[in-house]
Amino acid sequence: FRAGENPEITSKDYLSLLLLKEEQTAAYSVEIWKRFRKWGGIPTGITQNIKDLLSSREIENIFENSDFIYMLNQAAGDRQILAKQLNISPHQLSYVTNSGEGEGLIFYGSTIIPFKDKFDKSLRLYALMTTKLSDLEESREKRPARDQKGEA
Repeated sequence: FRAGENPEITSKDYLSLLLLKEEQTAAYSVEIWKRFRKWGGIPTGITQNIKDLLSSREIENIFENSDFIYMLNQAAGDRQILAKQLNISPHQLSYVTNSGEGEGLIFYGSTIIPFKDKFDKSLRLYALMTTKLSDLEESREKRPARDQKGEA
């Protein structure tokens, strides 16, 4: 979560950087992930490179048990891993090869859907969801001082 804001119910994180470096931390992360799902939660993780995530056998279990995967532009090595793991065709991979902002593939169960999502950047929801530092800084500058303290 961002400093000064309430953490969300879901866990938005760069999993490969924060949780996976130590075997014990990875095992604990998998256990929390499974319990959260069992209790009706919708755990969410973000990673820059899928190969980092899959370097841990423990964390690979999270990936293999994910029903929903949202993929944006992917590096060549990551595309090959995803193609093998999710049975993505070469044509489908074209949607995550040099794709534009907000374009990619959604994997849901066994269904793979290409998408283009041009989200209105002027909406407050965009400011809450973006992970682009330049957009976060711009959004923070535009908010009234009262709102920046979390007093919406």
